[in-house]
Amino acid sequence: MDKFTLGLKLPTDPRWTNIAEKKIVDILIDHAYCEQKATSSCISLIVQYPERTELVEMLIPVVAEEWDHFKRVLEKLRNRGFSLGKQRTDEYVNKLYKMMKKGGSRDEQLVEKLLINALIEARSCERFKRLSENLADEDLKQFYYELMVTEAGHYKNFLKLSKMYMPEDYVINRWADLLKEEAEIMKSLELRSDRIH
Repeated sequence: MDKFTLGLKLPTDPRWTNIAEKKIVDILIDHAYCEQKATSSCISLIVQYPERTELVEMLIPVVAEEWDHFKRVLEKLRNRGFSLGKQRTDEYVNKLYKMMKKGGSRDEQLVEKLLINALIEARSCERFKRLSENLADEDLKQFYYELMVTEAGHYKNFLKLSKMYMPEDYVINRWADLLKEEAEIMKSLELRSDRIH
């Protein structure tokens, strides 16, 4: 298995990169907001679970990296003569949040949040891989390659943390279920040229 597919059950439609390239400014705007939301999500986990020392220590660098990505995406926009546009609804992420189990222990709820974050990172990584391999713009190809590698690391962090707070068998089984559900979500979504997800 390609290490940058990260177990996803449904690969991105190959046509996505071609149509995304035609609206690369829209992709960059959406990407900027994805990085901002990733930063906020990690900060939220730290605030909600401050007693989880391993989580706090592992996510502090992720916060810094995600915010740096946000700044770098803004720079790519500015270099092309554009600014940050309006945020759009992220239908993909909203559907992922609906998959989260309700109730359960505090640890179970934490693991749900960690696994959803892992899924978002995995799909982002897979999309960045597509862009890094297929864009004509060499600067953006290199940019997305660098981000692909970083996002893969974040994905691993979220899975590693999950196994600290629930038994490994539980995490493996829940992750397998979420991967199947994520594939169904991908099938249901329109192929958009102006979204990262």
